[in-house]
Amino acid sequence: MDDNNKVAVVTGGSRGIGRAICLRLAKEGWSVAVGYAREKLAAEEVVEAIRAMGRSAIAVQVDVGDPEQIPTLFSQATEALGPLGLFVANAGMTGNALRTDEQTAENLQRLFEVNVIGSMLASGGAVRHLSTRHGGNGGTIVLLSSVAARLGGLAGQVAYATTKGAIETFTRGLANEVGPEGIRVVAIAPGLTATDMLPNEAEAVARATVPLRRVGKASEVADAVAWAASNAASYITGTTITVSGGR
Repeated sequence: MDDNNKVAVVTGGSRGIGRAICLRLAKEGWSVAVGYAREKLAAEEVVEAIRAMGRSAIAVQVDVGDPEQIPTLFSQATEALGPLGLFVANAGMTGNALRTDEQTAENLQRLFEVNVIGSMLASGGAVRHLSTRHGGNGGTIVLLSSVAARLGGLAGQVAYATTKGAIETFTRGLANEVGPEGIRVVAIAPGLTATDMLPNEAEAVARATVPLRRVGKASEVADAVAWAASNAASYITGTTITVSGGR
C-alpha cells in the first residue's frame, strides 16, 4: 500500500473495537475517517488522538442502517483525506436478547438493516472508490464478523449470530467479485471481547469455554484488522480470520 493511498474509513469508530481499530490504523500510518452514529464527542476524541499521532482524521456521522446516509460517508472522507485505500465495516448491533419465538419483525428488521444491509451497501460504496473498474487504485475491505456466526451465539443472540453468518458469506462472495479489480476482502471474527457490548455472563463463559481462559482485548482485534489491511496480507482474500482465544 502506497502511503499516498493510506486513507481508511471505519464505521462505528467512536468506541470499543472500532475505536481500537482507528487508533491502530493511525499507528500504522493511515489517515482515518471515524464514522459514528450518535456519540459525536467520543468520535471527536478519537480524531484528536489520531491527530496527536501526526495523522489526519475527521469524524463523520452516519447511520449505516439508513442507505441515504452512506454516500456522504465516503464523499466527506475522500474530500477531506484523499483517495480511499481501506474500508472497515465495523458498525453493528447485537439487538435485543430474545429467543427466536419471542422476536418481532421490527427488532429483526433493524438488526438486519444495520448489520447486513448496511455493511453490504457501505461495501458497495467502498468498491466504487477502490475498484480499478471505477478508476480507483485498489485496496482492502475488512468486515467485522463474530465467532457467533459458527457457534450460534450466546443465549438470546441467535438473530445476531445469523447476521454475522451472512457477513462471512458476503465476504467470500464479494472477494470473488472484486478480486480482479484490485480489492481484497477479509472478515475478522472476534470472540468474547471486552467492550460495552459484552454480556454480563461473558467473563464466566470465557473462563469455562475459551481455551486461553480469558476475554479478548479490543486492541487484539484491531491488530488483526491492521495486519489484514497491510501488505503482509497481500495474498489473502475471501476468508475469515478468527480472534477468539481458540473458542
